[in-house]
Amino acid sequence: MKIGIGELAVILFVALLIFGPSKLPEFGKVAGETLKEFKKGLYSLENERKEKE
Repeated sequence: MKIGIGELAVILFVALLIFGPSKLPEFGKVAGETLKEFKKGLYSLENERKEKE
């Protein structure tokens, strides 16, 4: 499932309408930190699996 530029623009526009321009940077920061922690957890699980093999 890939998101194109058009879909991304619609998502950003809807987010702007819902959260307003003042809350959007804060929302982006939280979303980025959440994604970073999720990826870190995935890499940790992958490394544990490789060590067991």
